[in-house]
Amino acid sequence: MHKLSRSNRDKLQQFVSITGASEKAALQALKASDWHLEGAFDVFYSQPQSKSLTDTRHLEELYNRYKDPYLDMILVDGITLLCNDLQVDPQDIVMLVVSWHMKAATMCEFSKQEFIGGLQSLGIDSLDKFRERISFMRAELKDEQKFREIYNFAFAWAKEKGQKSLALDTAIGMWQLLFAEKQWPLVDHWCQFLQAKHNKAISRDTWSQLLEFARTVDPALSNYDAEGAWPYLIDEFVEYLTENGIVQKR
Repeated sequence: MHKLSRSNRDKLQQFVSITGASEKAALQALKASDWHLEGAFDVFYSQPQSKSLTDTRHLEELYNRYKDPYLDMILVDGITLLCNDLQVDPQDIVMLVVSWHMKAATMCEFSKQEFIGGLQSLGIDSLDKFRERISFMRAELKDEQKFREIYNFAFAWAKEKGQKSLALDTAIGMWQLLFAEKQWPLVDHWCQFLQAKHNKAISRDTWSQLLEFARTVDPALSNYDAEGAWPYLIDEFVEYLTENGIVQKR
């Protein structure tokens, strides 16, 4: 400890207090992340031993606080209460990240296994720890690989049970939420185009390809390849942008 700078000592103490890890484990995680606290959390919570630090009795108590009185699962009312406890708006994108960590099958539902397993994987067994982890989960959206995983997860999570496609209104709501993070300047035009020209459910292929389009194609379409293997809907969107003068023809 005496060899550490004051800043790094503070980070070590903060890490130990949040995670309950030993100083040795905390040091390993912080060194592996070059002393970036959020990165150290990521390193630490990806290790299997972090699960052993959670108290299963406390996890059961948390689950029972939010579960439906008639069904053995957490539904809308329980999630609303959870959001109130976490001081997070239910519409906040961080709740999508929470659901991703829990591997939730359906929007606005957590099974007991999803809820407890997800919190264990995050090293959470109290509301205080949950609140402390919110900023970490929000930061995960800045990681391109994790954003892609969360984006792809959102399709199955948001669609109706038994449906292969995602209802258009739901897809538009999810895109506006997700691309607000990515700050894709064409998202509003895309949503207007769909409502005007498509008005049908969205396939998984279109969903996944749009992220690739937003990530790789310049908003001015300067590098758009008309011969590329884009879904027809994206090709039609490009035509819509040029025909309406939103983007100038090259």
